[in-house]
Amino acid sequence: MHWLKILTPLCAASLLTVAAPFAQAQNSGDAVLLDMQKAFRSRNQTALTQLLPQAAGHPLEPWAAYWELKNRLETASPDEIQGFLSRYAGTYQEDRLRNDWLLLLGKQRDWSTFGQVYPKFRMRDDKSVTCYALLADALQGRGAPNVGQQVRDLWLAQKDADDGCTTAAGQLYANKLITDADVWRRARVATENNRQKAARDAVAIVAPEAADQVAQVFASPAKYLAGQSKARGRERKELALLALIRMAASDPDAAVTQIDGGWGAQLNGEERNWAWAVAGKQAAFKLSPDANSYFGKVRRNEDLSDDLLGWKARAALRAGDWKAVRRAIDAMGPERTDPTWAYWKAKAMLAGRPNAEEKAEARQLLEDTAGSSSFYEQLALEEIGQRITVPPAPAPLTTQEKAAARSNPGLSRSLYAIGMGLRSEGVREWNYSTNLHQPGGMEDRELYAAADLACERQVWDRCINTSERTKTFADWKQRFPMPYHDTVLAKSRNIGLDPAYVYGLIRQESRFIMDARSGVGASGLMQVMPATARWTARKIGMTGFTPDMINDRDTNITIGTSYLKLALDDFEGSMALAAAGYNAGPGRPRNWRNGPTLDAAIWAENVPFSETRDYVKKVLSNTTNYAALITGQPQSLKSRLGTVGPRPANDPETMKDLP
Repeated sequence: MHWLKILTPLCAASLLTVAAPFAQAQNSGDAVLLDMQKAFRSRNQTALTQLLPQAAGHPLEPWAAYWELKNRLETASPDEIQGFLSRYAGTYQEDRLRNDWLLLLGKQRDWSTFGQVYPKFRMRDDKSVTCYALLADALQGRGAPNVGQQVRDLWLAQKDADDGCTTAAGQLYANKLITDADVWRRARVATENNRQKAARDAVAIVAPEAADQVAQVFASPAKYLAGQSKARGRERKELALLALIRMAASDPDAAVTQIDGGWGAQLNGEERNWAWAVAGKQAAFKLSPDANSYFGKVRRNEDLSDDLLGWKARAALRAGDWKAVRRAIDAMGPERTDPTWAYWKAKAMLAGRPNAEEKAEARQLLEDTAGSSSFYEQLALEEIGQRITVPPAPAPLTTQEKAAARSNPGLSRSLYAIGMGLRSEGVREWNYSTNLHQPGGMEDRELYAAADLACERQVWDRCINTSERTKTFADWKQRFPMPYHDTVLAKSRNIGLDPAYVYGLIRQESRFIMDARSGVGASGLMQVMPATARWTARKIGMTGFTPDMINDRDTNITIGTSYLKLALDDFEGSMALAAAGYNAGPGRPRNWRNGPTLDAAIWAENVPFSETRDYVKKVLSNTTNYAALITGQPQSLKSRLGTVGPRPANDPETMKDLP
């Protein structure tokens, strides 16, 4: 008989009834859990089965049981699965396994069992499961009137291929609830994101006989366009558009030559608008002055996706074409309400000679956007004549509120997992407990108490992320903590670096996780690369440096702040350029600064790398808030931005060896 079936109910109950936080001292069973995680990741079922009994009674036993059952879910009996769900009822692991089971039931097209299991699914955050649920309802005649739109929106939001939304889209297309245009749009977006399987899956729905040609489109778009496609009618033009999209990804000018050279005349107006927009987007990635002119050939903005319209707005900002900025934003769908585009629409309306009505509308947009939480909220706040200040602290937590957070089983398991090195598992359980366990997530005071618990345990990433979710108040001591305060301030000020800038960068780099490791090998609080650390150590005369010293807190701060100061000096004091260099390497922003001299906010919005674009804005926004905390004085984001343009000809030569 399987081990799960012989655990006594008393033991199971004791695991799930938590009156106090789990002890953080190393439990003798911790090694078992760590070994089971490794076995799960390597899909070693033998090891999982052998180790599972040793996890009985461990605070993280639900994880051990989940790994063991998840690894063999396809062969497990429904009774076993239901036994797990009952035994661990109310936990993250219960709902996680239910999520996994629903995906399996959907792939097996077992709609009867799916319909029984789905109503108890709490997380409801898996697009594929949602698509299966919408499909199951539609097949049983219970579909909502807008089921086609719901599935289409979920499908278009996914970059990668999946069975759930693809299957639902195929069925609803057959039922004429999703249109040809919807399916081809999915193929276009997938092609633009270099997702060949997702593109092929879409084409297979609308033109199954042409699906095999998608591989040819991806392999050599130029060859495909030059050859004779076997497809006819709309399929031929849409496949040609996919080839133009792929060609533009590497050479937008070559795609333009193809559009001007004959393919543009063969496409209909909507297809041609998309082709020009893709060429414009790819030219914008290269910061080419041609980007705005390519976008200018789009005759109907409403034919474009919000993503393409966003890049049209960015190219127009760079070109100073405020009318085009406004038209692009006005054509957006849901993205139009994002603070980014609300701010730039207001700025576009105020450019030139606005009338009284436009001034009033722009002012209202700015007032609705203004705040202190993000880059564009801060810029909007300054546009209406205010500065960034520390908000009043909320009412202190009561003893009862603190006790409720400390007795929350999910939070306790999360902190235990993080403390013993299972950070990924701990973070997921924490997020579930705060966001998804109950409909709508925790209330603000509950979030405040959970953040307080994480801060107390110095789990700074959960402290910050949880505190950021409160809507009716903001505790900046939680949202912008200053661990290692004396060290950071001393080392920053000793080299003439603004400590607020250092804190703003660390908060974005590592969320103050000392043992953070990036996928490319950066380490520690300031996420320093080994080669960068060696170069910086030599530059500042640090003797006896070895790469393992990066993991020492004080050394990491010394190396990181020194490198940041060298980068800042190399970029003539531009915080935006130095932050971009810290994230993407200095060579890229040296190229990105070429061209017209721009307001640094416009420059940052046009950074081609989405990660770096987001990073620069968040570092500068963080910096402004930290400065308000450190100085106690109102602060300006605009004063930290300035302008960005080519290096002056009379400036000293670039520090070319800056890594």
